[in-house]
Amino acid sequence: MDTSPTVDPRHPAIHVKPASPTSARPGVDDSRPFGAHLRMAWWKPLVAIVVPLVMLLVLQILGYQLAGALTGSDDPMAATMTPSKFLAVNLATIVTGVLAVLLLARLAGVPWRTLISSPRSLDRRRLVRYLLSAAVLVAAGIGVVAVLAPDSPGWVAFGVSGTTVVMVVLTLLTTPLQALGEELMFRSVALTAAASWVRAVRPALALGIVVSSLLFALSHGSSDPWLFGYYAFIGACTALMAIMSGGIEAPVAFHVANNVLFTIVNTVMSDGEPFAIERSSGSGDAAVLLLALVNVAMLVLVWWRERKSRAA
Repeated sequence: MDTSPTVDPRHPAIHVKPASPTSARPGVDDSRPFGAHLRMAWWKPLVAIVVPLVMLLVLQILGYQLAGALTGSDDPMAATMTPSKFLAVNLATIVTGVLAVLLLARLAGVPWRTLISSPRSLDRRRLVRYLLSAAVLVAAGIGVVAVLAPDSPGWVAFGVSGTTVVMVVLTLLTTPLQALGEELMFRSVALTAAASWVRAVRPALALGIVVSSLLFALSHGSSDPWLFGYYAFIGACTALMAIMSGGIEAPVAFHVANNVLFTIVNTVMSDGEPFAIERSSGSGDAAVLLLALVNVAMLVLVWWRERKSRAA
C-alpha cells in the first residue's frame, strides 16, 4: 500500500497522508492535517479545554499571593510585574501547558508527541530556523513602534538597576518556557480538541482556530477591545502557522521571540523599576495594528517556507 504524502485536490494547501488500517494510534487520523487529526468522544475535548484554563488561573493566583507574601506586598494582584510575580506567572504557564498535553493525550489515547507534530516528527531545525526569522521580524516591529508610536507601549525611560538585571535574566531563562506553555495549551490542546468535534476538515480547522484564539485572548484578561482583538489575532495567526507547518515549532518560535524581546525592551525602558502590565479598558490603541503586521509577516513566511519545502 502506498503511504507517501499526497495533496488533497479539494484542499491544495493541505498535504494529507493515507491512513493505515493497522495504525498503532487509533485516536489519530493521519489522513487529516495537524489540528484536525484527533478522534475522541464529544465530552473529552470539553475536559481537555476547561481543566487547563482553571488550573492556569488557580496557579497564577496562588503564585501572585505567594510572591506578595515573600515581598511583603499590600496588593499582590497589582499590575506591576515584580521579579517574583514574573517568575510565578511563567512557571504556572509552563506547568499548565505540560499537564494540558498529558491530559489530552490520555483522554484521546494517543502519544503526547502527536500533539506536538503530526504526522511528521518534531523538527528541531525547523524550530531554530523559524526562531531566527521571528527574532528579526519582532525586532523590526519593536523598532517601528518606537518610531511611530513610542507612547503606546508605556515605556518610561531607559534605566538599569538590580531589578532590571534580575528581570532580564528571568526573561532569558523562563520566558521561552512560558511561551511554550501557552502554545501547548492553545495550539496543541485547545485547537486540536475543539477541531475534533467536526469531521469535515476545513470546518474542523475553522472551529479549532476560533475556539483556541478566543480562549487565548480571554486568558490574558484584557477588557480593552484593541488588546483583546490583538490577542485573538495572535491566536489565529499562530494556529494557522501550526496547521500549515504540521506542528507547533513555528508558533512556538514566534511566541518565544515575541515574548522575550518585548519583555526585555519593556524592562530596560522602565527606568530601573518593575514594569506594569496594563490591560484594562482604554489601555490599548490603534498602535497594535503595527504589531499585527509582524504576525502577518511571520504567517506569510511560514506559508512560503512550508510551500517551498513541499515542492522540494
